[in-house]
Amino acid sequence: MTRTKRSVVIVVLIALSFAIAFGLDAILGVVERKMHPDDYREIVEKYAAEYNVPAYVIFAVIDTESDFEAGATSSAGAQGLMQMMPSTFEWLTSSDHLDENLSPSELYEPEVSIRYGTYYLRYLFDKFYNWDTVFAAYNGGEGNVAKWLADRRYSDGKGNLTDIPFKETRNYVKKVNKAIDYYKNTYYKNEEITNYE
Repeated sequence: MTRTKRSVVIVVLIALSFAIAFGLDAILGVVERKMHPDDYREIVEKYAAEYNVPAYVIFAVIDTESDFEAGATSSAGAQGLMQMMPSTFEWLTSSDHLDENLSPSELYEPEVSIRYGTYYLRYLFDKFYNWDTVFAAYNGGEGNVAKWLADRRYSDGKGNLTDIPFKETRNYVKKVNKAIDYYKNTYYKNEEITNYE
């Protein structure tokens, strides 16, 4: 047996030993938590309470947008944990909203990104009253969603999207909802969930 094969066998045996000793579910749970962490929990819960947005929604958006990389920048130029476009951030920091006039470079600060991302989610929810529509607007743009809602091909005429014509946005909404299920069932399972609608 070669040295490489012997190393693989040893790793497999160690993994099996851990699986037997600690249970496969426990190991899988640890792996899942590493893949979907609850980093920045104190900040997330602070702004969840301030802006009345479920913490698991905020975690799901961060997980989907940046995978918890505070320094992330998308190919389109979105920045930070919650991947906000600098132009959207400047608008939200203007006198029309929170009146702080911050520099877009501050989006790389976790607390700033989480605060403004959560504020924006609340703004969109107050406008659309439906989380899937909010997620579509967060990804595909508020203007596009308004057009889709006015078009019977994409809307039921009662303010609900029935189809999302952008594949990326359609997939994004699915990913956020999958992440929401995970965060609710893993980190908030034993906590009373407030109805935020």
